[in-house]
Amino acid sequence: MEQSQDILVGRKAEIQHLERIMASKEAEFVVVYGRRRVGKTFLVNTFFNDTYTFKLTGLAKKSKREQLSNFGSSLNRYGNGQKFTRPRTWYEAFDKLRELLAHNHHAGKRVVFIDELPWMDSRAGNLVSALEHFWNDWGVTQSDLVLIVCGSATSWMTKKILKNRGGLHNRVTQKLYIRPFTLAECKAYLHSRNILMEDKEIAECYMIMGGIPFYLKNIRPGACLAQNVDEMFFADKGRLDDEFNALYASLFDKSDHYISVIEALSSKNKGLTREELLKATKLESNGAFTTILQDLTDCDFIRRYCSYGSKSRLSIYQLTDPFSLFYFKFISKHEKTDKAFWQYQIGTPRHAAWAGVAFEQLCLNHHRQIEQALGIAGVITSVFSWTTPPSAEQKAQIDLIIKRSDKVVNVCEMKFYESDYVMKKKDYDDIERRVRTFREVNKIRTAIHPVLVTTFGLKQNQYSSVFQNVVTLNALFAQ
Repeated sequence: MEQSQDILVGRKAEIQHLERIMASKEAEFVVVYGRRRVGKTFLVNTFFNDTYTFKLTGLAKKSKREQLSNFGSSLNRYGNGQKFTRPRTWYEAFDKLRELLAHNHHAGKRVVFIDELPWMDSRAGNLVSALEHFWNDWGVTQSDLVLIVCGSATSWMTKKILKNRGGLHNRVTQKLYIRPFTLAECKAYLHSRNILMEDKEIAECYMIMGGIPFYLKNIRPGACLAQNVDEMFFADKGRLDDEFNALYASLFDKSDHYISVIEALSSKNKGLTREELLKATKLESNGAFTTILQDLTDCDFIRRYCSYGSKSRLSIYQLTDPFSLFYFKFISKHEKTDKAFWQYQIGTPRHAAWAGVAFEQLCLNHHRQIEQALGIAGVITSVFSWTTPPSAEQKAQIDLIIKRSDKVVNVCEMKFYESDYVMKKKDYDDIERRVRTFREVNKIRTAIHPVLVTTFGLKQNQYSSVFQNVVTLNALFAQ
């Protein structure tokens, strides 16, 4: 979440969650996490209106001594006249925080917000142990205490806090994972900043930036999307120059290994197995590689799925982050110039190929809205992709399958088009062939309903009847 004149846009579920936490009659240990630039800090600060009993923000790439000095400064800032010397250890720092809180009783909750907690950690620094002791020895007994810790380094937050096997095991009482905006939230946010775009342009914006509020905040009013993209990503010294590398470095240690996995997946739309990824990246097959895949999955950069009907349960990993796909398709291969690179790409085969894949990602990330448009929001569903096994004579691939508990399977065909989509005979024959192969290979005896998900609609002709349903872009903007 980002701000426009201090207005909070979207995040209704997250706000309701915070309201329940504040109404709790027990001590609450809350973890707020999510990728860089997604708006974690703004959400918390706006909800609490900076009315904290104590607030601390970790320092990027600073020593333990500097972190402790920063902690001491925050103690004095919120001490209401109490004077604190600089703590020498993390245990001492949290003891002093306990002292501050013990002298600060008032109506309502005492809220402690520690932002960018991972930045405060260092080797042999005992930060997590000291936090454990603070909470287990005292914090958990304070029914009016809300401790909120936040950080962009999602893998650190997951390992050290959420999945802690020591003193913090099962101690976290609430967690808020802040996801990128949906299309509906992107639209509301842009409108809050007086940036007017048609739905198709907002969709392409999402296909490039992935619903990240900070990126949307950098869009300049009065310029079209293509101009903004050039200014942000392709111009020399652009507004988001080197954002990709900074993103992965902020989230992961040895970020080059993570980037190599993402790069390999960016070249295979359907995804790769673990063995295929190992071959493509030349990384070692060990626990560290397993951690990389899990971290990327936890951060919603990739998804792990099993192909529909697969008996081997062999996992396939697929890139789902739009910005990462856009980076490897265009930014990484482009030398910075002052020319309007992206504006020149519009309408080219290269742009069309990328848009097709990126729109499929958009649809995958909004499959709930597709289900709502199909009238099956109340039906239990599972989402798959599918490709024929290597031994199959007839090769076929389906990128989005919705398996329903009412014994219907929706096979989705996704087309990002400039006008109503026009079915041609070769496309009709291709869909018929793929559905037939899908049915035969998986021995499906229930109904299969082909669905077209497209920008504007379907032009009726002798081939359009192949689709049982048509879902337009407008439906993907549903809340």
